[in-house]
Amino acid sequence: MRKILVFILLAAVPSVRAQISPAPAEQLPSQAKVVKGILVPVPEEIFHLLDEFGGAYWHQVQRPEIVRWKPHGNQVQIALLLGVTVAEGFIAMEGKDSAEVKDVGRAVISLARGLGVGRVALRRNRSIMDYAEQNEWTAARKEWDGVLSDLEKGMIALRSERISQLVSLGGWLRGMEALCVLITQDYSTERAELIRQTAVIDYLEKQLVETQRDIVGRSALSRMLKGIRRIRALIQKENGPITEKTVRKIGSLCEDLVSISSKRSA
Repeated sequence: MRKILVFILLAAVPSVRAQISPAPAEQLPSQAKVVKGILVPVPEEIFHLLDEFGGAYWHQVQRPEIVRWKPHGNQVQIALLLGVTVAEGFIAMEGKDSAEVKDVGRAVISLARGLGVGRVALRRNRSIMDYAEQNEWTAARKEWDGVLSDLEKGMIALRSERISQLVSLGGWLRGMEALCVLITQDYSTERAELIRQTAVIDYLEKQLVETQRDIVGRSALSRMLKGIRRIRALIQKENGPITEKTVRKIGSLCEDLVSISSKRSA
């Protein structure tokens, strides 16, 4: 199986690049591509990977409460929560849950407005809701692809590198959390290898270190940095196949980190 990457946006930072060399584009999984130095998702490939979890209990993976979460007044939380919500959109689509798809669409628009890119997310929202209501999931997936493409262009136009990185982080954490649930539903050592994403963690760590220098006084960032380092430690601790116990620990840790996107203390 191929590795899943959900909304991972990369930026080249000269002071860190000497320590961590970016992976060549040809080494990236098919779920991601590089656009103007930013690694963005390829929805069709992400859906294809999720399709491989045939027979999954998607209601156990979905977290419909996420769409009711609210950031508390700063762009750090808005960006993190937008990434989390976008990832939830993939899961709701895969679970063919029209109600949650509509809720996710509304939440994405609200959060995107908070970052100044709401207009680009709005134009496809009505058609997604209509397709979901009619159970036309192939068409709904295609429109979701378009929403992410529009958001991608909007974020690039804003030239908000650090904010894009935080959207990336939120999406990756929710994606990793969901992946851990899927793996434990029908555990196998092959599936467990999907969470061995140390290169991705290296990138995320690099981005967070630089973002902390630019955005002062955000406790959420330091907690995120500690969290992804703990995830790496759990993965590296496994010399052989990643055990089901470790998968559950990583899933629980990701769940805690995802919740930071709406906590007042962040």
